[in-house]
Amino acid sequence: MPIEQTNTVIVPGDLLDGKVQGITTFGAFIELPGGLVGLVHISEIADTYVKDVKDFIKEGDSVKVKVLNVAGKKIGLSIKQTLPPKIIPPRVNRPESRPAPNRRDARGFSQKRVETPVSLDDKIARFLKESDERMQPLKNKVETRKRSKTNQ
Repeated sequence: MPIEQTNTVIVPGDLLDGKVQGITTFGAFIELPGGLVGLVHISEIADTYVKDVKDFIKEGDSVKVKVLNVAGKKIGLSIKQTLPPKIIPPRVNRPESRPAPNRRDARGFSQKRVETPVSLDDKIARFLKESDERMQPLKNKVETRKRSKTNQ
């Protein structure tokens, strides 16, 4: 829902220049053209973790904001969405001649690479078998205790 005040229409998606009017623990109030004031929530200040808003902006700063939403007289703004997107450098492929590291599981066995896809039934069967193998020493211990109590 657009807001009209002093011949200024503000709708979601607009990019506007504003001035930081006040800073709180949860964000910053920005004065927009036409005297309107909107809020930039702390999560919309920067594209990194923001512990303190004052680390990124201060009162009186001119900032570019994007209008996220308009609800009644409340205007939600974002500084983060006006920033250029982060460019993530592509991963460099390892040379083919480099051997893969020798990986071992928790029991010290080398991991085997699976060349063919394994079905879900096979995975479940393998899990049940390994689980039963791990539980067997505990079962034996419990049975030994039961036998010793019945013999007394």
